Amino acid sequence: MLTTLKRLIPGRGRDSAVRVDDPAVRELVTGLHYELIPMKSVEQAIDDLPPGANVSVTCSPAKGIPATREITDRLVALGHRPVPHIATRLVEGPDHTAELASWLKSSGVDEVFIVAGDAPEPAGPYEGALAFLRDLVTHDHGMKAIGVTGYPDGHAMFDAAVASEQLLAKQAVLDEAGVHGWCSTQMCFDTEKIVDWLRAERAAGMHLPIRLGLPGVVDRTRLMTVGTRLGIGASLRYLSKNRSTVMALMSPGGFDPTDMVVELAACAGELDIEAIHSFTFNSVADTRLWHEQLLA
Repeated sequence: MLTTLKRLIPGRGRDSAVRVDDPAVRELVTGLHYELIPMKSVEQAIDDLPPGANVSVTCSPAKGIPATREITDRLVALGHRPVPHIATRLVEGPDHTAELASWLKSSGVDEVFIVAGDAPEPAGPYEGALAFLRDLVTHDHGMKAIGVTGYPDGHAMFDAAVASEQLLAKQAVLDEAGVHGWCSTQMCFDTEKIVDWLRAERAAGMHLPIRLGLPGVVDRTRLMTVGTRLGIGASLRYLSKNRSTVMALMSPGGFDPTDMVVELAACAGELDIEAIHSFTFNSVADTRLWHEQLLA
């Protein structure tokens, strides 16, 4: 367990005019989303969630879409607000898309997150998220909002210009379909890179609100081992090349996102950052404690 109380002191936040007790920080973290991963540790993670939590449920090549659906259904029954991820490279084709839309409409969720996913080969015709999104919005899916991805730390498979074009194309699909959208970003440790990327995307015409992907309170070893297994290569490359910077953000026990949250809260209103998407790596108890203490 990290010494969270020691770190949550007024005035914390490097090179920022915002303090941890500033209303901007509270506003940014109030609607925090806990990300859960369908792996063995998810059972404890579910038990550790606060009541009525916002929960993102990932979709891995190993467990597939059925595991995401099963966990989502359980979370709805427990009174949480889950957002299932659909990894489109695991979708088998148009009939599967129609079946997923039917499930979404009947599932009790009102948001879904669309991502290409890490499957080495697509199971059907969807190489990426855009084509699937175009098909999904033609169905009666029942979603009030659909999330898409943003890559402030870059993408291993294509360059920044392509990523930006794809994001704007997804936004156009949502706008044309009359569906509210949002953009959830990959995990990134570099606040300056996050802000520069978002300002550039805003200048290019991206108007979707942002759910900012930040690490939760995570043990250092777990961050590295689980992160490697889940393919967050770009962020881990940043960590390895900028170890001194990242280690400065860590207590002896692990990563603490407080400094990053405080810095980013200063420009959250300007850049329409509506919430934090917390990559918990299923270490929900520690992230929940941090979240509750920050709000207190």
